[in-house]
Amino acid sequence: MRAAIGIIFILHGTAKFNPGFVGFLTGPLAFPPEMQIPLALAETIPGILLVVGVLSRISAAMLSVVMLGAIFYVKKAASITGEGGFELDLILLASCLVIIVAGPGRISIAHVAKKIPRPLH
Repeated sequence: MRAAIGIIFILHGTAKFNPGFVGFLTGPLAFPPEMQIPLALAETIPGILLVVGVLSRISAAMLSVVMLGAIFYVKKAASITGEGGFELDLILLASCLVIIVAGPGRISIAHVAKKIPRPLH
């Protein structure tokens, strides 16, 4: 599950590097165009860390904050399904919360490298 969620966030994060994303940021969201790179990195880097299995809990916590922003700021939590629905965002948020609670699992660099403190897994 950790790898699948990581890949989803890597794909969504790298898509935000597209110059067309600036129009979405400055238009309906009223963000400055300088926020494109930090928003893209906020999804891409934790996604990579989730796939690899390093700092999984911290990465999942960062992605949970991103998903809360997507649900309440971007989608305005208007409808769970249909136009502007946030069902995928809610599933991703729930998955990140499961990763925070369960940790990275046995197939991860954090499990192989025993020197990483357990709370940072």
